[in-house]
Amino acid sequence: MPDPKFEIQMLHDRIMIKIVEDGGERRSSSGIVIPATAQVAKRLVWGEVFGIGQHVRSVKAGDRVLFAPDDQYEVEVQGSTYLVMRERDLHAVATTGTEHGTGLYL
Repeated sequence: MPDPKFEIQMLHDRIMIKIVEDGGERRSSSGIVIPATAQVAKRLVWGEVFGIGQHVRSVKAGDRVLFAPDDQYEVEVQGSTYLVMRERDLHAVATTGTEHGTGLYL
């Protein structure tokens, strides 16, 4: 008998996020290549929301969010790695238009 397939539903204020891979290396504004192994400060990363619990109010599936990847729970589903965290651990949401944003765009 084959294993049944289960749909994952996040609970309460939990969010499932897939980290958006950027290749590791990055460039400074002056063009200097900074290797992925360089640790200057704690770095926030962007990810895509894949699932939300019923009490999440500020984001929806498909949103890009900014968060600290340290001290989060990691889970592997069908060969892909996701992070699970609370909504309050997010720092920002990238959106097409807001009334009180930063004026910066991705």
